Amino acid sequence: MGIKIQTIKDIRFFLTRELHGIYPAPEIRAIANITIRHVLETVRPHHAYLNDELVDNEQALKIIQIAGELKSGKPIQYILGETIFYDCTIRLNSSTLIPRQETEELVDHIIHENRGFKGNIIDFCTGSGCIAIAIALNLPGSSVTGTDISGEALMLAEENARLNNVKITFLEDDVLNSETDQFEKAGLIVSNPPYVRKSEKLFISKNVLDFEPHSALFVEDSDPLVYYNGILAKAVKILERGGKIYFEINEMLGKSMNQLLDSFGYGDIKILPDLQGKERIIKGIKYAG
Repeated sequence: MGIKIQTIKDIRFFLTRELHGIYPAPEIRAIANITIRHVLETVRPHHAYLNDELVDNEQALKIIQIAGELKSGKPIQYILGETIFYDCTIRLNSSTLIPRQETEELVDHIIHENRGFKGNIIDFCTGSGCIAIAIALNLPGSSVTGTDISGEALMLAEENARLNNVKITFLEDDVLNSETDQFEKAGLIVSNPPYVRKSEKLFISKNVLDFEPHSALFVEDSDPLVYYNGILAKAVKILERGGKIYFEINEMLGKSMNQLLDSFGYGDIKILPDLQGKERIIKGIKYAG
């Protein structure tokens, strides 16, 4: 090993050395902080910065194991089996995507724009349940339903709801099937469906391609809006007139998404940039139907 891990400072030195050339320096620092908090079970984030804090042998061995998995390219979130999303602890497995910052931005926008909302909200393609859980916690007057085609993902979403002490209804549903009988009318719909075109795999990092579920990521180039189309077709019957719809989108397909929402009778359509300036959120209000 070359270094004996006895303190938090030793953990940082060890991870920096082991991961050098694999991850950029800022990411290594972030990984180290997440790993230290998890392995040492620190209640307060600042404890991760107490360099002289002692580490026992079991914890040191765990750090070494994690480093080995990180060197294979496996994301830290899958190694630890959880992540933090909008101040919620979200457990993950190979059937669910790792929540991204742009998805947090989508949730943040919905919460701030709908303070005091008291009605039904549906989160299509819920995956780990992170969007539904964050919204339910922050819009306590609402009744939230999350749907997914994957039974395994729904089991994890239910576990995450219990972990965060929030009540959500989860339903198994294929958004490409137009049946809507199991849904009540909703005033707000949100979704982060698969939207990465298969031709864009060339630009996707290896750790995403090797470890995250492709069915939750990729769509055929010939029909990249297929899931949005399916959700909007369901929304014809489900979303109340005057209700709002929010999507996370492919930054390259904003114009096409605008046209799609317009064709379904939505107005006040807006495309919003994320913190990187990329067009990643679209929203609209249902005026027709």
